[in-house]
Amino acid sequence: MKDKLQRPFVVCILALLCCFLWGSAFPCIKIGYEWLNIEGAGSQILFAGYRFFLAGVLTFLAGSVMEKRILMIQKSSISRVFGQGMLQTFLQYLCFYIGLAHTTGSKGSVINASNAFFSLIFAHFLMKSEKMTWKKAIGCLIGFSGVIVINLAPGGMGGGFSLLGEGMILICSFAYGASSVTLKMLSVRETPAAITAYQFLFGGSALILTGILAGGSVTGFTVKSTMLFLYLALLSTAAFSIWAILLKYNPVGKVAVYGFTIPVFGVTLSAIFLHEDIFKIQNLAALVLVSIGIILVNRVKES
Repeated sequence: MKDKLQRPFVVCILALLCCFLWGSAFPCIKIGYEWLNIEGAGSQILFAGYRFFLAGVLTFLAGSVMEKRILMIQKSSISRVFGQGMLQTFLQYLCFYIGLAHTTGSKGSVINASNAFFSLIFAHFLMKSEKMTWKKAIGCLIGFSGVIVINLAPGGMGGGFSLLGEGMILICSFAYGASSVTLKMLSVRETPAAITAYQFLFGGSALILTGILAGGSVTGFTVKSTMLFLYLALLSTAAFSIWAILLKYNPVGKVAVYGFTIPVFGVTLSAIFLHEDIFKIQNLAALVLVSIGIILVNRVKES
């Protein structure tokens, strides 16, 4: 199994599947806001909490079936997995759901792609095997320039950037970049399924509690909106589980290179389902810069 999961073709197919699923979340969440009558930060956070707690339950059940045992983690790992949940699910998606309510799906997907650059920066400081190089540094600069370009507006940077919108998406990317490295480090102690299930349950519970305390509510569940909600939970279960497995058996950079397709999928699907106008030189230039940056920083020679 390990050898198969290290084959370039297998890594490519599975990573692209994860990126497509994550890209589809951008329009789906914005549609969910409308269908479930979600307004205000409290309700947005509660919506995220319900989604990820359900994803945790589904991952727990699927992992227990696949591993033919009740999915458990060691007592010594509880604090680490809890911390992973607070970083990867609670902080990341608290910022993501609030941010996405205040910006477009296409713009959010491009800014969110900066998580690949944050991953490299954190990997440099936390992992001896993945140090920053001049090539990676240049790639980071090119990629971040794409994030700046997407936020430029006729009135200047101030007109195209807000803390509750683009700022929250940027903080979300920062949290994801850090969590991808800590997930790699944690995978030597526990199975990917166990880490994913419990960090979803911990993070999802914290989001639910925060959303309730903030006065949030989620109503309007119909057959259509329930199916959308289930899809969001299932895509998290599948994408994060597969991504965790890939990170366990491959270098962070070898997997993260495919992250450039997330904004491609996100922008394309937002145009299709949200009818957003993406055919602007500003948007396309930002998408190209982010993609080039991610490819450049992750392009390594095989030994």
